[in-house]
Amino acid sequence: MNRPRVTVVGAGNVGATTAQRIAEAGLADVVLVDIVEGLPQGKALDLAEAAPVMGHDARITGTNDYADTAGSSIVVVTSGLARQPGMSRDDLLAKNAGIVRSVVEQAVKHSPDCILIIVTNPLDAMCHVAMEASGFPRERVIGMAGVLDSARFRTFIAMELGVSVEDTHAFVLGGHGDTMVPLPRYSTVAGIPITELMTPERVAALVDRTANGGAEIVALLKAGSAYYAPAASTYEMVDAILGDRKRVLPCAVHLEGEYGVNGLFVGVPVVLGARGMERIIEIDLTAEENTAFQRSAAAVQELVDKLHV
Repeated sequence: MNRPRVTVVGAGNVGATTAQRIAEAGLADVVLVDIVEGLPQGKALDLAEAAPVMGHDARITGTNDYADTAGSSIVVVTSGLARQPGMSRDDLLAKNAGIVRSVVEQAVKHSPDCILIIVTNPLDAMCHVAMEASGFPRERVIGMAGVLDSARFRTFIAMELGVSVEDTHAFVLGGHGDTMVPLPRYSTVAGIPITELMTPERVAALVDRTANGGAEIVALLKAGSAYYAPAASTYEMVDAILGDRKRVLPCAVHLEGEYGVNGLFVGVPVVLGARGMERIIEIDLTAEENTAFQRSAAAVQELVDKLHV
């Protein structure tokens, strides 16, 4: 079988778990890349040895050489420093920008037709770095942010109401971070808006917990940051693209006038398919929601201004 190839850059917890999910679903052969010698090779071998038990034939390889990634359909960038307790996403900016620029330049040299999925934080700003470093059109540079944030919101809704997560749906817009904009009136349980199912105070509490979802996990772990949910969210995007599924998912994309924002990566609902970001869906926002969205976009702009990209 001639499976597509997906490269995952960064063999840490997020990268390795993403590789595991993609391979075990049989979506693609996976190349795991890292600068540390032996790390991607060891994790890839460990994952390969799980294949007979899990019952898949996807090929998983580890390498330090980007030449081994040639011909990838998708390149997922997870490499970078993890956020530590007390560290803001802003603190990560300069160091991770250098890392992302380097890996993207090397990856696209060998896979010029790939679609880039950026996971490294600060997410929205790193998308700008990746777009500038690759020279790709906006359809092929996509940030994994809203899928994760929406998954967190859905989880908290299900916990609050004692219902299945399968019946919860949520939309979170804006930048990936403290200024994200969860939209309660577009968030539902079996089609019923959550504003009909809980008090405004409880809705506000869940919105606040969602906005601080990553920081809550960092504080609990004491060392490192979330990786199971980020990997699952990245997998969902890869699945949508490789399967040309036309999934409507909230992702960070380069806005060019949509939602009144121009020249910035901000999280909005998009259609994901074989060509990457195939369409942006504009939804009506209330004055209050729009104010929050513009405030979130301004926070992204502030980071981008520091990058000079």
